[in-house]
Amino acid sequence: MHTTAEDLQNMAHFIRVYGLHRGDQFAHLGPVITLDISALAYTVTEHGFPEVFFTDGIASTRLIESSARAMACIQAISHVLDSDVNETEIAPGVWVPDYIEHVSTWAMTPGIGCTQPPTDSEVIDRIQLAAQAVATQTSTAPAA
Repeated sequence: MHTTAEDLQNMAHFIRVYGLHRGDQFAHLGPVITLDISALAYTVTEHGFPEVFFTDGIASTRLIESSARAMACIQAISHVLDSDVNETEIAPGVWVPDYIEHVSTWAMTPGIGCTQPPTDSEVIDRIQLAAQAVATQTSTAPAA
């Protein structure tokens, strides 16, 4: 089993080779399949991608949320972004961070004062920063 840092590095490699999807749904079938950053976290950690990524955003989100390893990658990326994660009310008075929305929106939306979303290279740099942060946390964690 890979560590979160290794999973993040695998995500960066995938983007370097195939690019990143920034459109409707979580995936696009063109000359090659491209994936949204959150779908990519799922694909790298669960070793496959379901057809629902092409057709149903809500079901895709729920599927990604069900993978602890994918969510660890997504949260790690969220923590190194310059914006705050939004919260979603899941029951009256119960709010949870929406990491998938935070990371996916960041990867496909121009930042303040920008006309284009982050480039693939900028996304890769941020993923590698997240990998370094996770690796540092793991190497400095006290022994149990």
